[in-house]
Amino acid sequence: MRTRPSPAHLLALSTFVKLRRAVNTLGARLNAPMLRNHDLTESQLGVLEALYHLGPMPQTRLCGKLLVSGSNLVTVLDNLEKRGWVRRERDRDDRRVQIVNLTGRGRQVIVQAFPQHADNITELLGALTHEEQKQLGRLCRKLGLAARQQESS
Repeated sequence: MRTRPSPAHLLALSTFVKLRRAVNTLGARLNAPMLRNHDLTESQLGVLEALYHLGPMPQTRLCGKLLVSGSNLVTVLDNLEKRGWVRRERDRDDRRVQIVNLTGRGRQVIVQAFPQHADNITELLGALTHEEQKQLGRLCRKLGLAARQQESS
C-alpha cells in the first residue's frame, strides 16, 4: 500500500528538483565554453583555479576544496600533469603528503581561461538581481552547512 507524500515531502522534492535542474543547466552552459575554448573539464578547471587563487596545497586539501573523492582527483591530476599544467611533489616534512603545484604552463592556461569563466558566471547569474544573488548565496550556504552537520551527527 502506497502512502501519499506529505506536503513537506512534496515541497522539499519540488525544491530539490528545481535546484538540481538549475545547477545542471548552469553547469552545462559554463562547461561547454571551457571544453571548446580551452580543452578543460569542470574538474580540471576547478584544480587550476584553486591552485591559482590559493597556491600550492596538499592533495587531500584540494579534495576538500573541490568536494571530490581522492580517486577522482588522482585521475584529474594525472591528466593535468601529462599536459604539464601541474606537478606533484612530496612534502619535505611528511613524505606521505603530495603537494600539488601549478606550473608556468598551467598558470598561462588558467590566466587565459578564468576571465571568460567569470564573465559567463556573471552573465548567467545576471538573471537574478544583486540582492537575489546575495540571498541565494546565503540560502545555499545555510543548506550546505545543515547537510554537513547532519552528516557528522
